[in-house]
Amino acid sequence: MHSTDVTVAGLGAMGAALAQALVDAGHSVTVWNRTPGRIPALTSREVPDIDRAVAASPLTITCLTTYDATLTALEPAAGAFTGRTLITLNSGTPAGAREMAAWAAEHGADFLDGAVKNVPDAVGEPGTLLYYSGEKAVFDRHVELLRALGGDTVFLGTDVDLAALYESAVGGTLLPALLGFFQGAALVTARGLPAASLVPYTVKWLEMIGAVLPSLAEHIDTGDYSRPASSLGLFYEGIAHDHELARESGVDFSWNAPMHDLLTRAVEQGHREDSIAVLTELLR
Repeated sequence: MHSTDVTVAGLGAMGAALAQALVDAGHSVTVWNRTPGRIPALTSREVPDIDRAVAASPLTITCLTTYDATLTALEPAAGAFTGRTLITLNSGTPAGAREMAAWAAEHGADFLDGAVKNVPDAVGEPGTLLYYSGEKAVFDRHVELLRALGGDTVFLGTDVDLAALYESAVGGTLLPALLGFFQGAALVTARGLPAASLVPYTVKWLEMIGAVLPSLAEHIDTGDYSRPASSLGLFYEGIAHDHELARESGVDFSWNAPMHDLLTRAVEQGHREDSIAVLTELLR
């Protein structure tokens, strides 16, 4: 088989987008997927065996669901990785990233771990964020190719699990934010109003939240919670409003209970007048 610039293993929605972005950027690409023929536009570049796929290129980028799934998929190709580079773009924990790095080292491969911080349709766009961690020399060697996947390409550091750490830390905001929107959508649609009417105001609210994050981070980093823009007590007083609104609307607010419990504990510990960022101390 002829040599290509890069192999992409895993052609789910994100993996297919990664492969297509590399093709669009002019790279020679080999692809492999557990289910062959899934993406017609990439079929001509597909090989049926993972060991052949890895052997085709000096660099393999994997986009499978978890580190365990990646290890399972790559094990038949373990002997093909000597002298090559492996970059993983999947979900998982820092411990999973460290285990993956150890596997790569055991089989003679250079390794980077990474994360795509956007949706598949945004892959390849100038503002799309991907970040990586591991050996800086490996990142520098492949950075121009990696920029084809997203223009905001960041190296976090040489600790190999940093990308997984930040993936978990940043990703923690997603489901609570979405649930907040879904709760709001349940409230307005119960009144016969469209969920779409909520979108522009929710976006403005999220922009406001983004604007206050630097000051909240400063409170956490300095350990000084004494000068809040909004005190924890204001959030605590809102618990009663949540309960009243749930009764009035018939909307299920039960997912708020752990947050209410956290606020109550913080007040009981004397933090009513502190910055809401003091919740970090309770979480730690």
